[in-house]
Amino acid sequence: MNKIILMGRLTKDPEVRYSQGEKPMAIARYTLAVDRKFKRDGEANADFINCIAFGKNGEFAEKYLHKGIKILIEGRWQSGSYTNRDGQKVYTNDCVVESSEFAESKNASQQNNGYSNNQMSASPNNSQEYMNDSGDGFMNIPDGIDEELPFN
Repeated sequence: MNKIILMGRLTKDPEVRYSQGEKPMAIARYTLAVDRKFKRDGEANADFINCIAFGKNGEFAEKYLHKGIKILIEGRWQSGSYTNRDGQKVYTNDCVVESSEFAESKNASQQNNGYSNNQMSASPNNSQEYMNDSGDGFMNIPDGIDEELPFN
């Protein structure tokens, strides 16, 4: 089984490009700073994990992720290699993102990053959710969303 679960903060805004062809696909690359559970003197406090997200997950990263945001991702580990322009073999290790979600409240994220209220949030696997925060810790649900709920 090849399954990874990571929680960390983006070190910079995702780099997004689209594949060529009949149906262009979003490909987002970003690095997560993941805190280590145990810290030893003289060693790093975090690991920096390269992540790559394809398709809907790449589009989600492009629209909603930015430097400093804390996210939780599930994915799989992928190793690879290529030969660079100098003829040297370069080995790669990436987390291929299969799902992602926000790991802190919008208010906490705004305090850490200075972003304003009333931003739209979405999950790549679900319909869009409007998270207009009224400041009391509850989410305002827009009218007419009943049709999108899986239960009534």
